[in-house]
Amino acid sequence: MMLVVSKFLVPKGYNGLTVFPFIFIKEPAQKVNKVLINHEKIHLRQQAELLVLPFFIWYGLEFLVRFVQYRQWHEAYRNISFEREAYAKEKDLGYLEARPLWHFVSFFLT
Repeated sequence: MMLVVSKFLVPKGYNGLTVFPFIFIKEPAQKVNKVLINHEKIHLRQQAELLVLPFFIWYGLEFLVRFVQYRQWHEAYRNISFEREAYAKEKDLGYLEARPLWHFVSFFLT
């Protein structure tokens, strides 16, 4: 994992962005935000499991489906299975040590 601070690469309204093997955060002070970093590390694991490119294809397609479903950008984003897993488990700092392979799928099905 490589942590990079860049207010220009992280979209407005977001604190972090992960593109394997990088985690981009908006502000230097966020380097110590363990919950944010854990959230982004969950995305690193998801991307590694899907070999990066398929992750982004799935993410984009699922966002489109959720956008049609919810008709709101933020609701669509929050209901992508990858985000649902990351938000649900971001405060569990030991989660990645015991996380089952492809666990995001269980968030897709519920």
